[in-house]
Amino acid sequence: MDYVGRWWKAENDDGRIRCELCPRFCTVKPGQRAFCFVRKNVDGQMVLTTYGRSTGFCIDPIEKKPLNHFYPGSSVLSFGTAGCNLGCKFCQNWDMSKAREIELLSDTAAPEAIAEAAAEHGCHSVAFTYNDPVLWAEYVIDTARACRARGIKTVAVTAGYITEQAREPFFEVLDAVNIDLKAFTDSFYKRLCIGRLGPVLDTLRYVHHQTQIWLEVTTLLIPGHNDSDEEMQRLADWFIENLGPDVPLHFSAFHPDYKMLDVPRTPASTLARAREIARKTGIHYVYTGNVHDTQGGSTRCPVCDALLIERDWYQLGHWGLQNGCCAQCSTPIPGRFSAAPGTWGRRRQRVVMG
Repeated sequence: MDYVGRWWKAENDDGRIRCELCPRFCTVKPGQRAFCFVRKNVDGQMVLTTYGRSTGFCIDPIEKKPLNHFYPGSSVLSFGTAGCNLGCKFCQNWDMSKAREIELLSDTAAPEAIAEAAAEHGCHSVAFTYNDPVLWAEYVIDTARACRARGIKTVAVTAGYITEQAREPFFEVLDAVNIDLKAFTDSFYKRLCIGRLGPVLDTLRYVHHQTQIWLEVTTLLIPGHNDSDEEMQRLADWFIENLGPDVPLHFSAFHPDYKMLDVPRTPASTLARAREIARKTGIHYVYTGNVHDTQGGSTRCPVCDALLIERDWYQLGHWGLQNGCCAQCSTPIPGRFSAAPGTWGRRRQRVVMG
């Protein structure tokens, strides 16, 4: 059943409509689809063709999103749909985000069913991930409300490519978000993502300054494209000025995929260098991802350097927090923490809905 979406308006009398969900502002003729492929003009109305449909459900560790300061060690029920409003040539989930076959969406689930499944499996939260949840914002909002009614947290993993008018209703129902800052040059966004940097920076500032959502940020470092010391320094300088020292920043390793199979994997040394630049600039919590790096994945106190949360991939070890503070020097640590760490570990469990 087609679901009439929000954030669009009629352009003129010939049936064309203008999408106002993301900064592409697609003008769509009757029968045509927007750039994202999943929003379609049906009889002069914008229809979300993926509402209630998913590529599958899995229980993951929350650290996989990645979120390191949001109930560490807890389990999260993750799912996505199809399509994307960016055209990243390096997409690491291209089989879902670039899908042009709606038949790929083999699992169906109403928002209430997702909340019920999360509760039945003891999941602390539900994550909208794999492809960008901005595209299916209506489904996200309805599901988040159903989860909130059951006391279940919700998380979005997104590129933050969303308009000003859609930001508030999308983010107001969420508890945490990881925003993918793909690079720090507009030329990178235009050349490799078919998008723009400015709207993403606007979203980052909005979430940090105008919401109560827990925010973490991820940048995928691609050799020769966005990994120079100069770019990392400019990113870190902007980060400190606009988001402050306490928002966690993750640097992740690229692996050849989709349309960038000729680019080598990111060396661990590049991630370590970027982490050092960010830390010297004043960012307190800088992590490395997609590589085995216990030091770069663990959380330490910014005041006394005590080990607070030890991580080996997605497996937690030493726990040095007490009431959300460093157990050694009592410095408050920003984030959302339980009295004790979760015990989900590194497992990944498929969930069959219905």
